Amino acid sequence: MSTYKIEAGTAQHIGSRPQQNDRVALFTAQKAPGYVLAVLADGISGGATGAEQVLHTAKQLFDEYRASETVHLARLEELLREIAHDVHQILVMDPRTGASEPQSSMVLMVLTPERQAVWAVVGDSRLYRFDNKECLARSSDAEYVAHLMEQENLPEDAARKHRQAKLLSNALGNKHREPYVTYGVQEDLKAGNAFLLCSDGLWSYFADVELASAIAKKSPREAAELLINKARERAQGKGDNCSMAIIKLVAPPKEKANYTVQKLRKAV
Repeated sequence: MSTYKIEAGTAQHIGSRPQQNDRVALFTAQKAPGYVLAVLADGISGGATGAEQVLHTAKQLFDEYRASETVHLARLEELLREIAHDVHQILVMDPRTGASEPQSSMVLMVLTPERQAVWAVVGDSRLYRFDNKECLARSSDAEYVAHLMEQENLPEDAARKHRQAKLLSNALGNKHREPYVTYGVQEDLKAGNAFLLCSDGLWSYFADVELASAIAKKSPREAAELLINKARERAQGKGDNCSMAIIKLVAPPKEKANYTVQKLRKAV
């Protein structure tokens, strides 16, 4: 059982864009008490269509997920894999083509009641893991670059420039290739751990240590407000959509001692 309570929240800002193409949400499972799913999606092209589809599919499949008596991490990874696959297929079959072709990045993370977290990432939206003020790790393009070099026989320079190449872009809905999904697991979660799911409209303006410090010191709502304001300031009027989900694991409040003096009754 967990030895912490969860403090979580989501936040968004449109930045300097004409519309908000990011989507972010936190869901609980109807058939899996104690499970929480965090979802963040960034519509890369086709407006918010791709990101909306990520949220819709993620909620639908998470609602259908039925927990067993024992948590199976492989089952949860398969759930995230299924969400990514279904979203990709739906977007690829969308009749729109050309510049309006709907695509999206994706970050999914499931928290279990057994102090575990499982996540999946596609594209350049990120997942960060913190322990108090320390950034333990974050998702990156490294695995995808290695995948392109090995599977596609691409030179390193070409693989690293994949964001500028429509053919190589790692995204849900890319009709030229299947998305490359990166998975991760963290067990033995404890109070002081925290997670940040965010779009590039946020992470591109911060060092890892800045994000870790803000989230450790403040509540999710306060941290989100601080980070959005600072991102807008640093963007100097050219900022992208900025979205995030913050999940903090905090120690439960200590119960106050309640000493009650009662009159002793004489034993008969």
